[in-house]
Amino acid sequence: MKNLILCEGSTDGILLQYFMREVYHWEDAAGKRRLFGNHVVWFRSLKKGTNTLDIVSCAGSSKLLPCMEYVVDLNKTAASNEVYDKIVVITDRDEYDTESVFMEAMRVVFTRGNVDIQREFQHNEWISCGYESLNGRKRNMEILLLVLPFEGNGAMETFLLNAICVKDAYDAEIIQQGNQFVDTVDTERRYLTQRRYITKAKFDVYFSIRTSAAQFSERQDIIRGVKWEDYIGTQSEFQKLAYLDEME
Repeated sequence: MKNLILCEGSTDGILLQYFMREVYHWEDAAGKRRLFGNHVVWFRSLKKGTNTLDIVSCAGSSKLLPCMEYVVDLNKTAASNEVYDKIVVITDRDEYDTESVFMEAMRVVFTRGNVDIQREFQHNEWISCGYESLNGRKRNMEILLLVLPFEGNGAMETFLLNAICVKDAYDAEIIQQGNQFVDTVDTERRYLTQRRYITKAKFDVYFSIRTSAAQFSERQDIIRGVKWEDYIGTQSEFQKLAYLDEME
């Protein structure tokens, strides 16, 4: 079974793949980024038993729906063993006025692609959909929408920094001062125009100090060493990702 997670940015994808490895025990696998071409900025393929999981970062929220539309078209033309059976779409509520706005936009994408949605999209609920391949074969796929308030302890970056603070008082001081810097440095909000950007900046500032570009393996070790299973306690919606390795 082939699975797919679509998220907004490369940092989201990188942290999600650590989460799926550490919490749900997926492993690295060879993937076909070429299928997505210019639709993505980051791609990672994982495997677990006979199941595969591609994690795709779509170059920001504005690219998320076009990427979903591309996947719908891809499923129609792909061989039966190459279609995505389960698809997770993860986005930040900051980018949309309400959840209903994003869900309506998703409905339009699926309607335009002649995909039959058995019931209305809902946050944190798997939805079954039916469609026909170009050769007329009936196919099914399941969609999970996670429209999340990635703020406070809910953000993966914030969770990770908090976990580091608990483990090391010296690093905690660096993180605290870095957070204060980010909160005050762009007083006119010319660049940190969204709350999500502020969260990411705090994450990047810490790692810019803690590790250099030449020490990427050290950064990996730090991230991998976090108890990612505790993240479910702060963002319980991610429990639904366990379904990705269950057979129908």
